[in-house]
Amino acid sequence: MDAPPVVLASASASRAKLLANAGVVFTVDPAHADEDAVKQAMKAEGATAADVGQALSELKATRKSNQHPGALVIGADQMLECGGEWFDKPTGKAALRVQLQALSGRTHTLESAVCVAREGVVIWHHRESARLTMRHLSEAFVTAYLDGEGGAAAASVGGYQMEGKGAQLFSEISGDYFAILGLPLLPLLAFLREHEVLAA
Repeated sequence: MDAPPVVLASASASRAKLLANAGVVFTVDPAHADEDAVKQAMKAEGATAADVGQALSELKATRKSNQHPGALVIGADQMLECGGEWFDKPTGKAALRVQLQALSGRTHTLESAVCVAREGVVIWHHRESARLTMRHLSEAFVTAYLDGEGGAAAASVGGYQMEGKGAQLFSEISGDYFAILGLPLLPLLAFLREHEVLAA
C-alpha cells in the first residue's frame, strides 16, 4: 500500500526547511486562523501557553485535513512566555527592538507543539518546552542585530533565528534544538516512520 501524502499546514519557511532537510516529501498548504482571538479566549479561561500552542496546531491541522482526504496533515505552533506574559511575532523592527529589550537578561520559555490530523481528526500530537536565557544586550548590539537580521528575525515569535546570528543573543539554552526552531522534529519523524511515510 502506498504511503499517505504529507501536507504541512504552515507558512513557516523554517518548518518547511527542517522537514525537507530530513528527507520528508510533502506539500505546503498554510492554514489561516484567527490566532489572536484563540489566544485571548483561552487566556481568559486560564489556559497555559503550552495549551494554546497545542490548540492552535490542532486547529490548523484539522482545518486543512478536511481539504486533503487521506493525507497526514501537520500543524505546528509556538508560544513564547516570559514572566507570565505571552509574546507574539514582532511586527517590524521597532516592535522587535522593544521585544528584545523586554527579554534581555531574562529567561523565557518556548512552548512548541506539533500534531498530525487526518480527515478532520487529530491522530497524534507532541509538545516540547525549552528554556532560553538571553544575555544582557547593549543598545549597540541590538541596533546592529536589527540592521542585519531584523527582517528575517521578525518572522519568528522570539525575534531570533537560532540557526543564524540569533545564537549570539543567548548565554544558555535548555531544550530540544529542533523545537526551538519551531518543530519538534524527532518525534514527528518517528510518527512518520510508524505510518510508513519514511523507511524504518
